[in-house]
Amino acid sequence: MLALGLGTLGVAAQETPVFKVDVRLVRLLATVKRPDGQLVGGLDRSDFLIEDSGVRQEVALFERQTEQPLSIVLLIDTSASTAKDLKYEVDSAARFLRAVVREGHGADALSLYSFNHDVTQQTGFTRDPRRIQRALARLKAEAGTSLYDAFTFAAEALEPREGRKVIVVVTDGGDTTSARTYHQALRSIHSADAILYSIVVMPITNDAGRNTGGENALVTMSRSTGGRVFFPSIGPTLDSAFTEILRDLRTQYLIGYYPRNLPPAPPNRFRSIRLSVQQPDLQAFSRGGYYGE
Repeated sequence: MLALGLGTLGVAAQETPVFKVDVRLVRLLATVKRPDGQLVGGLDRSDFLIEDSGVRQEVALFERQTEQPLSIVLLIDTSASTAKDLKYEVDSAARFLRAVVREGHGADALSLYSFNHDVTQQTGFTRDPRRIQRALARLKAEAGTSLYDAFTFAAEALEPREGRKVIVVVTDGGDTTSARTYHQALRSIHSADAILYSIVVMPITNDAGRNTGGENALVTMSRSTGGRVFFPSIGPTLDSAFTEILRDLRTQYLIGYYPRNLPPAPPNRFRSIRLSVQQPDLQAFSRGGYYGE
């Protein structure tokens, strides 16, 4: 909020009225796809339509295949149930991290967290893949799953950073030991303007023994923030999930607008956003809203 004071010079006793002007820029990171899933990277500002709470908005900021630096928090589930497959997950994550540093923006940075019953920041934000690989090699599987706590800590680390912000989580199911709730975690991700990509490793393919409730929660959270969810098995399909995430990040649009003429709403209410493309055969993917002040 920007406070502007207007007063009469020389009248010391007169109170200065204060007018508050909302100058918040709402930023959206978006990908656009054809019906066959192919990414579309050559659209212009005029191709996009934005509605905030049902009210059409004007695009004030537009960057195609944005060159803004990328901050990624990688969350690795090290709960006891991941013990058998942890090595494969770590190896695949290491290849992903090397690719981000090798092919991305010179200011891109990554931070690694592990989570079981506790959440541990293994590295701060860095561009040194060797530092992250050493931390990955130390991970051991034990205890419960504080997934929502991990999301909250990741979002808090991302919030003050400039540019694009992404959380990538590798897990095998739902939350069991968090102090935070689903809604608290989701709000923290939205508040950080971060995108969530969830990789749910599928050692069990039948419903018996799977945490389908936890999987559905991750689907909802990822889509709400403009991200995606993957259900790979161990092996090449896990590498493919990381490759798909990289492809998304390289073909993103940065779109921003200043909310205008919105209907009144209670403070901190979630306001819905609808981003669409003029061409009816194309679909835009972005976060579904934000928490108003």
